Amino acid sequence: MKSFFRFVLLGLVLLVVALVSALTAMRFAIHGREVAVPDLVGKTPAEARRIADAGGFQMEIERQYYSATVPEGKVLSQLPSPGTQVRRGWQIRVAQSLGPQRVEIPNVLGESQRAAEINIRRRGLDVGAVAQIGMRGPPADQVLGQSPPPNASGIAAPKISLLTTASAPPQTFLMPNFTGQALGGETLVLQYAGFRLGTVSIAPSATSPAAPAADSSVATSAPAPLATPPQPTPASIIVSQNPAPGTKIVTGSAVNFEVR
Repeated sequence: MKSFFRFVLLGLVLLVVALVSALTAMRFAIHGREVAVPDLVGKTPAEARRIADAGGFQMEIERQYYSATVPEGKVLSQLPSPGTQVRRGWQIRVAQSLGPQRVEIPNVLGESQRAAEINIRRRGLDVGAVAQIGMRGPPADQVLGQSPPPNASGIAAPKISLLTTASAPPQTFLMPNFTGQALGGETLVLQYAGFRLGTVSIAPSATSPAAPAADSSVATSAPAPLATPPQPTPASIIVSQNPAPGTKIVTGSAVNFEVR
């Protein structure tokens, strides 16, 4: 019985050894032929093909792309990437560089910002930074400058930055004190300074005369005529103003007075 068990155990050991040997042989058969993919980026097609052939690879140029960094005619990218472990005879697919994409820079000076952006994007370019400067004279939202300049050569798909005009902020002034001055003279001062005369009203009197007591014994046949309210004249004296003295106002603002 002992010899039988010993025989069975020996058979199992031999079977395990055989399986391990088979797996090891298979691993060496598969992985023993693996090699690292060489780096072909930046090489000419002839150089890349020579390197690929020396390593036992096949090389095929599949596509061509514009590149601002890789010179024209050189390998731009590859698949598999350099250093990848693959079997000998694997195919390496590469893309070739067409060099920088040369573009014509449009002249957008004098156009509105929106028209300039449409013109730029229509040519496949991008709009860069847009700066504004407040100026009197040119209309608002007009392109004053661009970078790169119009018709620049040797530019590879750039972003075009614009300098446009913005509406100039209105001038501000400190409201002077017109109290105690004649209305006629100050009206001319306002007009010359670019302001408008607003409403002019008569200031209420400090005391108003008491109405006479009605005599019930005397019958009146008709009501007393109403007194005509006083009207401001150029000689009227300004007693208050709105905006108040010292207030910041912009050109074209209206100034209101109370006079006596």
